[in-house]
Formats: sequence, C-alpha cells, structure tokens
Amino acid sequence: MIKFPAQEVVIKALLNGMMKAVNNFLVWTNNRLFLSHGPHKIISIHVAQEIATIDNAPEIFIDATIADILRCSLNDREAYKEYMHEKQLSQGSFDITLDDRFEHKNNNDSISRVIVTVKNGVRNAKQEHLNEIEKICKMLDRKNSDDSTLDYGVFAFYSDLSNNARKKLHKRLPEIEKKFDEVVKNFSSLKSKFIHNEIQSIADSGEWVVGCYVIEPVN
Repeated sequence: MIKFPAQEVVIKALLNGMMKAVNNFLVWTNNRLFLSHGPHKIISIHVAQEIATIDNAPEIFIDATIADILRCSLNDREAYKEYMHEKQLSQGSFDITLDDRFEHKNNNDSISRVIVTVKNGVRNAKQEHLNEIEKICKMLDRKNSDDSTLDYGVFAFYSDLSNNARKKLHKRLPEIEKKFDEVVKNFSSLKSKFIHNEIQSIADSGEWVVGCYVIEPVN
C-alpha cells in the first residue's frame, strides 16, 4: 500500500487546483468574467487533476455516494445503513473522495480517507453551505479512532465579488468561518481550521479568493 499523502500536501493541491481553475477561466474569458460564472464542474476537474500530480497520489473518486464512502471507511462495512440512520444522513454524494492506493483484490476492499465538498461562488454562509458542513461532520463524528478510516473532510470553495460590493472579502471570510465553526462546535469529537490564499484583485473588476475549511477528528 502506498503511503497516503500528508494533509498539508492535499490542502496545497486543493488550493492550487482552484487557483488554476480561476486563472484558466480568466484567460478563456479575456478577464471579463469571474469563475463563479463558469461551468459547475470546472473547479472539481482542476482540483482532481492537481491532486493526481502529487507524489504517491491517492485514488480519486468523483461523486462517490455517502453509502459507498461509509462502506469503505467504517470498521464494519455492513453497518453503513445503521450509521446513516443514527446520524440522520440521507443519501447523497461528495464531489471528491480520496482513497488509499493499493492493488485491489476484489471490488469491496477500498479504503476511503478524505472527503471533499467543492463549492463555487461562496460569498456568505448560506444554509445550504451550513448543511454541507454538518454533513461532513456527521461523516467524521466518532467515539474511537479505529471506528472509521476517514482522516478529515474539506469544504473547498471559491469566492468572488465585484468592485460594487459594499462588504469586501476581508470582512466576509471571518463571518463565513464563524458560521462554519458554530456547526462544528455541535460535535465534541471534531475540530476545524480555515486555510485560504491571499485575496486577489482584478483591475476594474473586483476580487477573489480560494479557501479550504478543514474538519477533522480530535483524536
């Protein structure tokens, strides 16, 4: 089994992938449109490509279902239905899931390690975003470290504002982080941190930023 890359390496790849998506979109539109006007999957595609360049890259899955991720991470693979019922998790999916890379012996031996939600155009902590943070928390919430192989989850997002916006990103980002923190605090087994690049400006247009809100078990 190939050693799974460190969290710092994965987060760097997530940020770099989002920034490449921004830069490519600006080139394609001659700096006329922000990435928030781009296709739905443009960020996920760039992020997946960037993660694939990591030394000893993990296995990358797009839109893996909650049930499949739980089957590939819970200590008891057959307990995913009970887990979903207990945590009040409805079926859905995550934009990107990272698994251990190894030679598989059957179609039921995958090991999931990281779950990633990717969102475009996040300017405020809307209810849909808070629901996504809660979903990540429910996937990671556990009593013992050996209950699940999931190491952490990430809410990765891109945000942009026009020059006409009254409240700029340097004020919005702390507000978004605070709202996300309020959700995570409901889970005593979890902790969080927020990592983002420097806010970038585009002449005569506005500003943009990419960030990763990371949620992980305390132990």
